[in-house]
Amino acid sequence: MKKFLTYCFLFIAAPAFSQYYLRGEIKDEKNKPLANARIFVHSLRAYYYSGSPSGSFGIVEKVLYDSLTINLEGYESLTVRVKTNDWQHIILKITKEAITKNQPKLISFTKDFQQASKDKWFTGDETYFQLVENEVIQASQFPCTGFSLNVNKASYSNVRRFLNMNSLVPPDAVRTEELINYFNLHYREPQHDSLFNFNSQLTSCPWDPKKELLYLNVNAKKINLEKIPPGNFVFLIDVSGSMDMPNRLPLLKAAFQMFVKNIRPVDTISIVTYGGYVQIWLRPTSGSEKDKILTAIESLEADGDTPGESAIRVAYQLARKTFIKGGNNRIILATDGDFNVGETSEKALDDLISKQKSSGVYLTCLGVGMGNLKDSKLQVLAKKGNGNYAYLDDIQEAERVLVKELTQTFYAVADDVSMNVKFNPDLVKEYRLIGFDNKKEALKDTANSLEGGEIGSGSSVLALFEIVPNLNINHGSNDFIAQIDLRYRTDSTIKHHQYFSMPNYKPIDSIDREFKFAAGVAMFALKLKQSIFFSSPSWSFIKEFSTAAIDQKNYLQKQFIMLLSKAQKLYGNKK
Repeated sequence: MKKFLTYCFLFIAAPAFSQYYLRGEIKDEKNKPLANARIFVHSLRAYYYSGSPSGSFGIVEKVLYDSLTINLEGYESLTVRVKTNDWQHIILKITKEAITKNQPKLISFTKDFQQASKDKWFTGDETYFQLVENEVIQASQFPCTGFSLNVNKASYSNVRRFLNMNSLVPPDAVRTEELINYFNLHYREPQHDSLFNFNSQLTSCPWDPKKELLYLNVNAKKINLEKIPPGNFVFLIDVSGSMDMPNRLPLLKAAFQMFVKNIRPVDTISIVTYGGYVQIWLRPTSGSEKDKILTAIESLEADGDTPGESAIRVAYQLARKTFIKGGNNRIILATDGDFNVGETSEKALDDLISKQKSSGVYLTCLGVGMGNLKDSKLQVLAKKGNGNYAYLDDIQEAERVLVKELTQTFYAVADDVSMNVKFNPDLVKEYRLIGFDNKKEALKDTANSLEGGEIGSGSSVLALFEIVPNLNINHGSNDFIAQIDLRYRTDSTIKHHQYFSMPNYKPIDSIDREFKFAAGVAMFALKLKQSIFFSSPSWSFIKEFSTAAIDQKNYLQKQFIMLLSKAQKLYGNKK
């Protein structure tokens, strides 16, 4: 009888002790594996992930039949009933929103306005996005315009590199707003608990007496240095053969060593390298072990191909494993951008980063080198990674980016920042946004939308408009020239601040010196771009105007005058 009861117990209890190994793969409709899909197992009430690049997964189950719900950003949610001892082939459909989401996004946008185009510019093996300048807009027909704000400054140091080499600058390498905002002009600390401070200025236009200039200035609050959150930094360093030049890997090694000397014990440093193959060069290490980190950086050597795609995946995996809740989790990619193994196109890299950014990990890009700089790729990576992009042309620029302006570069106060401007057609006849030019590819999609940028702690961002005032404008009136809507995201919450730009006109020689200097930089950029909207001022005029506006104690502003002299000598009367 006892033996019979034992058999009965085992028969009844057997299903409770059974184990099944649920395995399968998740792909899209084009049979492309989907990594990092979230799998909710209904019987276990637990989440799992398709963690491998092949999109495969394996889950220990206790029941023969179960239900799964699979989610992945950009794809439709799917719930399926499965037999747990069968191999699962799961297909996710891309959402309609994602089809347009990963297309090139606009930097500036005027509703219903159709923009022109231009021919492409080539320069060796370097790649730049083809830019289309913003045009003159009739305020009565199209009063609303918008543009993305960010703290990218790569264009200025790249332009400086060309001029210092006595080389003409490719027009598409000149992003006017990045040249203006390189200097962090007219910073005014936001009051009390405000995240941003806004001000505007109306003045005369130095290159066209029929027009006026409208300055819109946004300042981000400074993070208290004593309250900076702990950092989880993953250095993703290109050590491929193309980096074996003094202004590439050696420059980056010196740059990262300067950065490490200023980190704290609460910060964590990891290093992933790629050159021939991908490896974790330094596992997560506390900032208290500076010597260990510095030694690891110094021992880097360049060799092999450039498997950038797989390296990015490894860096994100490592950043997620060491993720600090409430901290600054950031990958710092340092490369010439010359990816030649795996996914290499801007579109493919766009897709890759878009799927990773929901992890809460930022991506900052540091570009180096000449002759094969892939400026366009690094722009895409930084934009899609919720980060920023800087170009290091020398050790002084590395120190500025990684040490002197550390908080601006690596500590964001807001993401997805954009500005919408609604002009008052009673006061403004025409307007043109200077800079913030769109990629030609983005203009092909008339249903496109703005994609905001990241604003770092203590940053000042200037936007300039050329405007043609209506004849009845009263510069002393209480009516506004434009209504401003500043849109941004913090902690996954979209917020708006509204401001009004008043007709506070002053002649150009009476406004704040930094605003006047910004006009000089704008002229310099438009001249280099060979802008069709800027033809008359000579190099001599630009230099004289800018020299009168500089702060003699500011090294970068004085250096700008030297660049102007080089451009004047190099270009002369060339068209």
